[in-house]
Amino acid sequence: MPRRKFADEEVVMGRWPGSVLYYEVQVTSYDDLNHLYTVKYKDGTELQLKESEMKAVSSFRLRKSSSSSGSPSRRSSSRSRSGSRSRSPGRPAKHKKRSSSQSREPKNEKNMVEEPNLIPLKPHENNTNQYNGEPEIKQVNYSSPRSILERQRIESEQARERILERYSLYPRNEEKRKEEKYSEERIFETPKTIGKVCPKTEELEFGGKIGAFFMILLLPVAVFYLLVLCSQKDPSVLNLPSSLPAFESLWEARVFGVYLLWFFLQALFYLLPIGKVVEGTPLLDGSRLQYRINGFYVFILTAAAVGVSLYFEIQFYYIYDHFIQFAVCATVFSLVFSIYLYVRSRNASWKELSSGGNSGNIIYDFVMGRELNPRIGNFDLKYFCELRPGLIGWAVINFAMLLTEMRVHHLDMPSLSMILVNSFQLLYVVDALWNEEAILTTMDITHDGFGFMLAFGDLVWVPFLYSLQAFYLVNHPNEMSWPMASGIIALNCK
Repeated sequence: MPRRKFADEEVVMGRWPGSVLYYEVQVTSYDDLNHLYTVKYKDGTELQLKESEMKAVSSFRLRKSSSSSGSPSRRSSSRSRSGSRSRSPGRPAKHKKRSSSQSREPKNEKNMVEEPNLIPLKPHENNTNQYNGEPEIKQVNYSSPRSILERQRIESEQARERILERYSLYPRNEEKRKEEKYSEERIFETPKTIGKVCPKTEELEFGGKIGAFFMILLLPVAVFYLLVLCSQKDPSVLNLPSSLPAFESLWEARVFGVYLLWFFLQALFYLLPIGKVVEGTPLLDGSRLQYRINGFYVFILTAAAVGVSLYFEIQFYYIYDHFIQFAVCATVFSLVFSIYLYVRSRNASWKELSSGGNSGNIIYDFVMGRELNPRIGNFDLKYFCELRPGLIGWAVINFAMLLTEMRVHHLDMPSLSMILVNSFQLLYVVDALWNEEAILTTMDITHDGFGFMLAFGDLVWVPFLYSLQAFYLVNHPNEMSWPMASGIIALNCK
């Protein structure tokens, strides 16, 4: 491993990037991996330099003038050298003329000194604000010390500003002062702002307009069909039901009231000021929405509410007895809810729209969701429905099926199959609520609008289809041996 040459806190001479000038810097640290020194200039600027760009202070000696007058001046190359030195390939011929014009000025031999200085190029028509990064010998008249010092200060400051601007080396605390100082002298390119119109949806998913129309019809039919099959003695997919439930038996006002009670109870828990508040991903206009992360606390409160209900002997097998009716009520609610979401999206601003549901077709936008993050005040409707009434409802339905199995089959404890179904699916729910913040980066939140597809999926598909295993086991018990159960547990633990 190569040894470092300069130690921490050592004062050395560091070359300024893009020039041949060296300034006093202090070594602050050294990167062994990249072999770079972090140095600090007197103005507070910190840069990383190679060892070849740094020299010891002792290698720079102050040269005194050989003039007999003893005036304080620095010795430099002869004036003949300034007129004959070669021009770098990137330097235009203008600078030679400038040097010659300066040489024609009246000179006082006693008060003249040649000084290296960074000279900015004059702006060209197609190339403005450039800097060549080379030193040029320039004669400075010291006949008026105050004016010469002021001129030197201005020129050195201008050269430093151009170097900083070219290499983006401004410290953060200087950027604002620089912009205020030169706002009237420089013309900055106007940054491209984000468009004020949400991009119109060009590529339609799920079969386009026709596919969206059939989703409204087929999704509820699929849920209803599977629930009816699980209620039969032979729940085979190809075994069509011999008879469908009567239409009037599918709806009951009391069941709908219980469903609304559950929905608004979860909304009340969501509004509790518990849990941390985090920001979501940037929206179309660059802003970020805030979200209350309290799903796990809501799950604990829901579990406590279930325990209190059991203490007061509320019969949870009521959910099993009216399971299809609960599914119908949830479907009707999600449909009405989706209509409300679409109507309110017509008044949404450009930054509130979803890029995936802004096609202009009513049916397609109704299904995909036209508004990205519909909110009532700080109550985010999509975020609430993602994890609360449906996901926690899934765990409550599974628990209700477990109690119903014990009641129907007169068991002192649930079957091993029912325990495994409840345990594994409960683990999934708890994991989702424990890592609730991760949902803010999912496609549902960042891209998809809130329409019928998400509303139906959150409120109907998740709680009533994901609980089909527990619903099936109530009337179709499946005896399982402990070796088989051990294999299932080992497989799920991988």
